[in-house]
Amino acid sequence: MDKELQALEQTQTWEIVSLPQGKKPIACKWVYKVKCRADGSIERLKARSVVKGYTQKEGIDYNETFLPVVKLTTVRVLMTVAVKKRWPLHHLDVNNAFLHGDLHEEIYMKLPQGVSSTIPNAVCKLGKSLYGLKQASRQWYAKLSEVLYHIGFSHSENDYSLFYKKAWSFCGLFDCLCR
Repeated sequence: MDKELQALEQTQTWEIVSLPQGKKPIACKWVYKVKCRADGSIERLKARSVVKGYTQKEGIDYNETFLPVVKLTTVRVLMTVAVKKRWPLHHLDVNNAFLHGDLHEEIYMKLPQGVSSTIPNAVCKLGKSLYGLKQASRQWYAKLSEVLYHIGFSHSENDYSLFYKKAWSFCGLFDCLCR
């Protein structure tokens, strides 16, 4: 829980404020998971602060939830091309990915267990997405897309979850694809 709270603090996920009149905070809970290695031994214990997003109201707490999902055909074609052209493949795992998505709605959450405040009627005003929010996946995709566009990537017209970048190499022009 301490590691998760540190990550939430570092990403400035929320600001502790007094609940404005007429606003209703969303509850949250801790979800615990045991991560195991392939041999079954315990790798680490994990805790996640999760918002009870099922209580959100459309038009108030969120507007859109749609998120492009990678097509399995795209992954298979990309892997086949990479093998044929002997391209190196790399795997990327983003820790606390949803915490990078910016929120555009005004959302208040009850203080999670382990967080206290001297502010009267204190709640967390969310500035970043949290697991459980209906728009969390969409906001993560928006942030990822923004970063990829900024460094010169484009998205495929056929699969919006596929990004590519054309670059000059010593041997000529090649397409560097990633999802």
